[in-house]
Amino acid sequence: MGPRWDAWHLNLAARCPLGNGACPHCFRFEGTPFRHAPPTIFETPSLTLPEGGSGRLHGRVDLLKHVERQQRDLEKRAESQSLDRHRQQAISVLNDPKTRAAFEVEKADAKTLARYGRNKFGLSLLMAFRLVEAGVPLVQVNLGKNSSWDTHRRNFVNLKDNLFPYFDRSVSALLDDLAGSGLLRDTLVIVTGEFGRTPRINRDAGRDHWGPVMSLLLAGGGVQGGTVLGASDRIGAQPIADRQTPENLAATLFSSLGIGREAVWHDTDGRPYELYRADPMPGLTG
Repeated sequence: MGPRWDAWHLNLAARCPLGNGACPHCFRFEGTPFRHAPPTIFETPSLTLPEGGSGRLHGRVDLLKHVERQQRDLEKRAESQSLDRHRQQAISVLNDPKTRAAFEVEKADAKTLARYGRNKFGLSLLMAFRLVEAGVPLVQVNLGKNSSWDTHRRNFVNLKDNLFPYFDRSVSALLDDLAGSGLLRDTLVIVTGEFGRTPRINRDAGRDHWGPVMSLLLAGGGVQGGTVLGASDRIGAQPIADRQTPENLAATLFSSLGIGREAVWHDTDGRPYELYRADPMPGLTG
């Protein structure tokens, strides 16, 4: 789709000295004997205006535009468009106090921190809520490090102690705040991975990658709450009812957001592509 639609990736989580995986320091940040190397959970980017305030900032932008006009013949069109997009993103963040405040989650009041949990799980979702409040239309939160949920080892211990308690706490707080603010009606929340786990327990008391069956959670955005769709066999190996595919999930997302079946998108060469490749999941949307 071209660089215009690239995601703006902010790598805010403080580096973990133990690498990836279900690190107890990353999850159980408060109320435990563990000590995490970084003094903070997030390394918040500097979002303050330079000395001189917005007037000096816009003066620099005008000067930059003047220099660019002089060297326009040396610039490639695609590169200049990409640069301009990122510059406008940066300026919009710097000029919007509400957006800047969304990143300062560790300064939230004690009650809010207690509801979400003072850990990377909780504060990432608090940041997501604030970004939605500020008008950001699409937010993706990665719950944990790259391999946190990749439980090839100690599956049951990690789920019970390091993953599920903090997941339940923070996702509940996010949904409560979205509902309380009225944003849940227009915000679709999708909680999912990309595959399930093997029915067989391996020799390291873990579970490995499994494609035929997985679970996901949908809330808000027109989805009918309390609906359970689909079923697997007794060991969670194969679907036995209401089999759904990634294309069905995508169609549900588009439908809940009010995107019509005739919608298409065009690549950088102008070629059209249909959005819908399947029907929405039945019984989820009104």
